[in-house]
Formats: sequence, structure tokens, C-alpha cells
Amino acid sequence: MKKRIAILGSTGSIGTQTLDVIANEPERFQVDALAGGYNIALLIEQAKQFRPKIVSAATKELADELALHVPSDTKVLYGEQGLLEVAAGTEADFVVTALVGSQGLKPTLAAIEAGKNIGLANKETLVSAGHIVIDAAKRKGVSLLPVDSEHSAIFQCLNGENRSEIAQITLTASGGSFRDRTRKELEGVTVEQALRHPNWSMGAKITIDSATMVNKGLEVIEARWLFGLGYDQIGVIIHPESIIHSYVEFVDNSIIAQLGNPDMRVPIQYALTYPQRFPTPTNRLSLVDAGKLHFREMDFGRYPCVRMAYESGRAGGSSPTVFNAANEIAVARFLQGAISFLQIEDIIDSVLQQHQTVSEPDLQTIHEIDAWARKAAEAISFE
Repeated sequence: MKKRIAILGSTGSIGTQTLDVIANEPERFQVDALAGGYNIALLIEQAKQFRPKIVSAATKELADELALHVPSDTKVLYGEQGLLEVAAGTEADFVVTALVGSQGLKPTLAAIEAGKNIGLANKETLVSAGHIVIDAAKRKGVSLLPVDSEHSAIFQCLNGENRSEIAQITLTASGGSFRDRTRKELEGVTVEQALRHPNWSMGAKITIDSATMVNKGLEVIEARWLFGLGYDQIGVIIHPESIIHSYVEFVDNSIIAQLGNPDMRVPIQYALTYPQRFPTPTNRLSLVDAGKLHFREMDFGRYPCVRMAYESGRAGGSSPTVFNAANEIAVARFLQGAISFLQIEDIIDSVLQQHQTVSEPDLQTIHEIDAWARKAAEAISFE
């Protein structure tokens, strides 16, 4: 029997690669629903190829255009209601949450409440409301399978292992597009320069997050929830080649690592087929060709956003929500040319300083604090 899949964010980097994996294994998978946002041309193409029961666009105007081109038996929706319907309103067994930012929280929770297993590529969901999401998943008995390469690596390294015997996990980081620049050399860098990631092909927001290392900070917070570890047990090192995707050190000083070429289709397929493995349309890793692997300590002075992520995570409660929301606005302002690259971290720091942590916020409180943090980040002026 085919596994039925719904994808939130089908036109983004993770979404398109998920569909690439599905197209490579048509006898194993069936696409039940797609939510694709603003890239209407690509969404039309996807709907024609995979013939989902439901397809959703960002706005009513885009949905009206979409309806003219998709098969007549495909239901066309839009907006937040469309996301919720794609997440929870079909017979899909598995929902890939590949939306960018905190917009992924509501539909992910809706999918969990509907009893769907989750392929989690939207790290902001656990960052913003980790305690609520984990509790819901436990209550409904659904799996949260990580799609991020780092968390998938840790998940794979822990197969068959006793979680109580973990000494530490270490997330590897490429260092992003500016990993070889000093703080001084970051002054005046352009959007175009920031978007040139040396190893991975990703969307604009995640590529900027990689350059600031906010992405790694978000992954640290996500790892805390996925693996139930304290922040003192979660480390980060810079590994420019992105061959070792992350590793686990156990109490006996043994280390188990997961290696592979930087290709997101491997962790995506593993989430889709777990606990089984099948051939992937990717290149094999040759350590002989790789030659040497390099590693650097994480420098919190060079990458203050990682320090702020740890501080937010340790503060707990609503602080990670604020860290994430302030960053989303700061990155949007940078991409619009309204602020400089280094002002991204200034905005995050300023908003965090203004915030009084709420220890155990409910969902409504999280949404209110998220909205406050966005307004605060928007209001900061550097003139």
C-alpha cells in the first residue's frame, strides 16, 4: 500500500526536493495534498504532475488562477484555512511541514491533532512552541521525524541506542556564506553576497539565517525538544565541508556520526520511509575524494546570534518565540535593503532585551508575544 503524503510548502526548497524523492519512488508514495504559497506557476506544474486531492495557494487571487489550470477533481483553497485543510483534511498518513517561519505552527498542530505523523522541516514550530507541540504529539501518539539534515543525523545515530547514555550531541555548521570573514569584513555586505551559500541550495530566508548562524541557533533549540536534552548537552562546531551532518558522543566516549554528501533528499527520504532505507537519486560519498575534513570551535563573539539562541533556550518559556519572531522580521528587512547585515543581530538583541519571559505560555499567549516581537522588531530604527 502506498504511503499518502501531504506537503506544506511544496514550492520551497524542501518541498520540491520532497516531490523529487516521491517522483523517484512512485510505487511507494501518493501525494494527497499540496500547499504552495506564491509560486503559482510551479504549484500548477506540481498539481498537474501529482494530481493531489487538495491544493492551496497563498491568496484568493492566486487560488482563482490555480483553479483554471489544475485537474477538475482537485479542490483549490487558499490562505491559513487552506494550510489547515492540507495539514489535517485529507487521508494522508504523513505530513511534511516545510513552511518557512512560524506560520508552520498552526497547521503542524492541526496535523498532529488529526493523528498524522510529521516530517518536520519547519524548525520554527518547535522553537516557538516546543512544549505544546511535543505534548500534543505524545498525547496523540504521533511521530515527529526530523527532516533537517542535522537532526536527521542525530536521529539516525541514536537508532538502537539508550538515550540515557548520551553524553552530548554536536550539530555541525557550514558557517554560511561569510564563514571566512571577520566581523570587520561583514560591514556593508550585500544581500546578493549573503545569498551565496557555499554548500547547500536553500531558500532566501534560510540562507540568510545560515550566514548569521541564527539557523544553527534555531536547530539547537529544536534539538532540545526533539531529543529531550539539556542545553549543556548540545554543542555546535563549524565544519566547512558539510560531510559530517552531526554526531553523538556517549558516556563511554564513543562517537557515532552520520556522513554523506550535502543533499537534502537523503534525510527527506529517510523521514518518508523510516524505519526502512531505499536507494536515493543522490551521489555516493567518497571519503577518498573528500580528502580532508576540517573543524573549528564555535566562536560566540563572531556569531552572537548563536549565543542569543542558547540564552533564549535556557530562559525558556516565551523567549525562543521572541528570538525567532524578531529574526524573521530582521531578515525580511535586510532582504528588502532596509537594514544592514549586522543590524539583523542588533534587532534580535534589542527585542530580547525588551521582553519579559513568560514561563509556560499557552498557544494564545505565544501568538500574542510573537505579534508583539514582530512589531517591536519592525519599529527599531537605526537613523
